[in-house]
Amino acid sequence: MSDIVRFFEDRVEGSQESLATALGEVALSSEVDDADLYFEHTTREHYSLEDGLVKKAGQEVSQGVGARIVSGEKTGFAFTEELSPRQIALALESARRIARGSGGGRPLSLSRPGRPGLDLYPTTDLALDRPVPEKIEILATIDRLCRTESSRVVQVMASLAFEQKTLQIVRADGQVVVDRIPLTRLNVSVIAQEGENRQTGSYGWGGRTGFSAIASPENLAHACREAVRMALVNLSAKPCPSGTMDVVLGPGWPGILLHEAIGHGLEGDFNRKGTSAFSGRIGQRVASPLCTIVDDGTLPGRRGSLNVDDEGTPTQRTVLIENGILKGYLQDRQNARLMGTRSTGNGRRESYAHPVMPRMTNTVMLPGETDPAEILASLDRGIYAVNFGGGQVDITSGKFVFSMSEAYYVEKGKILHPVKGATLIGNGPDVLTQVCMVGTDMSLDTGVGTCGKDGQSVPVGVGLPTIRVDGLTVGGTT
Repeated sequence: MSDIVRFFEDRVEGSQESLATALGEVALSSEVDDADLYFEHTTREHYSLEDGLVKKAGQEVSQGVGARIVSGEKTGFAFTEELSPRQIALALESARRIARGSGGGRPLSLSRPGRPGLDLYPTTDLALDRPVPEKIEILATIDRLCRTESSRVVQVMASLAFEQKTLQIVRADGQVVVDRIPLTRLNVSVIAQEGENRQTGSYGWGGRTGFSAIASPENLAHACREAVRMALVNLSAKPCPSGTMDVVLGPGWPGILLHEAIGHGLEGDFNRKGTSAFSGRIGQRVASPLCTIVDDGTLPGRRGSLNVDDEGTPTQRTVLIENGILKGYLQDRQNARLMGTRSTGNGRRESYAHPVMPRMTNTVMLPGETDPAEILASLDRGIYAVNFGGGQVDITSGKFVFSMSEAYYVEKGKILHPVKGATLIGNGPDVLTQVCMVGTDMSLDTGVGTCGKDGQSVPVGVGLPTIRVDGLTVGGTT
């Protein structure tokens, strides 16, 4: 990865040794527990089409460096868009003053820059290297395929987004980590009409993949079929009944329930401060014995995966809940140190202009032993939730609310009709104790998840097998 080292040396106008001098002189003292410089250069492209016409197309480039000084529970953070030795030194000094560490550093010897052993995404066939007409043709193909799929489609909207992030992390322990990270996303939305009834359907796909994957004819056809299918399902949907019901969650994207209802509550900062509903409960039963949940940043090509987190720590597979027992939390370096444990490779930030926090990567419930068809057949009266829309959770209480974008009313194990206006209301620490069946069909989401926390957004993934949860509150319109 020497090309990345040269990439930043050309922009900083300084060598690795000058970075070591700046970090050592300003950051490293007896009162400083950790320090790093996070260099980032990101290029983003976006294209959108509506009714056969390209509405927007653009490219943007951002670059900068974030300087962080950690002293006890205090974090000093400053950033600059100007990659010069003088501005980097000023950012470090500002961060040190915020953290109130004393001056008087020591020499820092940097290790040989390198990329960790993980290799989770491609370094060739990148979207940004392909000509614009190829990307526009993808959008035109989507428009054509959606209209061919059904005569009831009256409007088609599609978008593409590509990102390539190049980073270099210089740490106080002398380690230098570099990486180049791709990210792609495709969105298809359609409006279908039957008489006066107009409904929308959408589908998204993406991940840390090459251009060929997103341009694949099979993937494009599938995305268009699913978007049109959803619109047609919504045309026949009836108002959702409300009340306490048993609910079956389908595989894949409904795993967002795990992310919101319990995932945030298992992040290290909330637990160190004692503000999570799961604080101090390591070793206790917090879920049904059928539930094993992991956060895994090492899944190749997935949206939430990373070779290293934003502190230069390799990502890993972290068991959070095993057979219903709480096993651990998600940690960055600072919270791990303060809690007497190790980083799990979950230190993440939106960009160089944001401080690190413990965040999820790909949060997944492992499969069980029950046939998914048997789970649905067991539902006497309830809701089969296949896809979710937005949701929110209160970390302290664990209470959550989710909207369902695709759901069906079930009686005697039979799907009767799709429903609209459905929401799920519950409590994260309680919902996992109400899981009574877990299917064999665990699948991951299609690669569209974005997680928000303290004003920062990062890409994430989720996964779930078909599960049955008893006694959930369903909000509806009847």
